[in-house]
Amino acid sequence: MAIHPDTTVGPVSLTVSNLDRALGFYSGVLGFSIARRQGTTAVLSADASTPLVILTEVPGAGPQPRRSTGLYHFAILVPGRAALASTLRRLLGAGYPIHGASDHLVSEALYLADPDENGIEVYADRPRAHWPHRGEAIAMDTRALDLEGLLAELDKPPSADVRHTLDPTTRIGHIHLRVSDLRQSEAFYHGVLGFEVMQRDYPGALFVAAGGYHHHIGMNIWGGIGAPPPPPGTAGLRWFAICLPDDGGQQAVLARLQTASVGLHQTEAGWFLRDPSHNGILLTSGRGLGIAEAAATVPLDAERPVA
Repeated sequence: MAIHPDTTVGPVSLTVSNLDRALGFYSGVLGFSIARRQGTTAVLSADASTPLVILTEVPGAGPQPRRSTGLYHFAILVPGRAALASTLRRLLGAGYPIHGASDHLVSEALYLADPDENGIEVYADRPRAHWPHRGEAIAMDTRALDLEGLLAELDKPPSADVRHTLDPTTRIGHIHLRVSDLRQSEAFYHGVLGFEVMQRDYPGALFVAAGGYHHHIGMNIWGGIGAPPPPPGTAGLRWFAICLPDDGGQQAVLARLQTASVGLHQTEAGWFLRDPSHNGILLTSGRGLGIAEAAATVPLDAERPVA
């Protein structure tokens, strides 16, 4: 059974080694607002209320090992080319390193990493009606992005003034995970959760989505088949949210998870579980995931990777 077509990816929870340093990047460079800061945790937003990124400090946390599962990147979806150009201008103005810039046919994207080497994509979708197809499948590619053409968007009124903050309609568009086995991951994300397989053309990778989107979740084995989860206390992904639009959609997924004997932990904001590669997932219903619940929803013992 397919997952509800209005399913989206929600907040992403990350471990960082130094919260002040991380906030200097996420707020000072990327343009997030700090919606809440309490102790070692900060909640970042684009509209001052909706949680998008949750940062938790673990002093001394090192980058996740190359051969491990976890975060490849999370993707910040901005509302159009002008917003993407504004992000590019801020990065260039701050002298912040950009790791890549790609035209994927369905979208245009910038790639970078935060100070703890957590991968980030900032992207803008092209209009859905213009997405190319190869047969019945959406066609995606990786081509060089025309950076000069992108920056030229800032010369078009009313975008002449570069925004110093993210557009308030910015959201998390997708997440790309390191996994240990693609077949197991497909059996879980497609066979159990119900996402549709959208793309198999990239060697060692798989992309799935709800409702015909180009992808909500990417998976790859580029870190090695059989890679273990990162050690406890390293920087990286704690969990990401899969947001179902209503309780009915959530209950249908929960029933399939229970049939598949997937371990579930109930929290204030939803159900916590792990995929076959031990990546943490928070399954929620509705779009009203509160900041307080999102920041402290998962007990540390549930978050801890399985050895």
